[in-house]
Amino acid sequence: MKRHVYLLFLFVLFSCVPKEQVVLKAVHIRELNPGLNGAMLMKADAVFFNPNSSRMRLKRIQLDVLVDGKKAARIDQQLSSLIKANSDFTVPLKVELNLKELGVLDAILNLLGGKKYVVEFTGSMKMSVNGFPLKVPIQQKEEFKF
Repeated sequence: MKRHVYLLFLFVLFSCVPKEQVVLKAVHIRELNPGLNGAMLMKADAVFFNPNSSRMRLKRIQLDVLVDGKKAARIDQQLSSLIKANSDFTVPLKVELNLKELGVLDAILNLLGGKKYVVEFTGSMKMSVNGFPLKVPIQQKEEFKF
């Protein structure tokens, strides 16, 4: 009897786990302003897609932002957003980009001149599906012209 209860518990547990990964589709920069000590304050919207047939709740997003291969920021935001099934959802991001690694003067001149940068977002999202915790990896590269 214990074996049947154990198997039933495993079946229920694995039936609640989503079948497909949540996908980062794009990052749209809304605002980019100069900050303190050579940093740039960036407000952006990350657009994701939930391909699963179940709702989820986004709890936390943790991302490293790399500009031209150099770490420029760390995003660590606590959230409580409900994600609908089979739909796009947007997560607002507030980031302080540390451009000292790129060289402040070069970065400002390149920003004014419209140079294109390769920006990479790596990290994970913590979600819950039907009360069960889930960690979704994120890996996205985009080319931006600030």
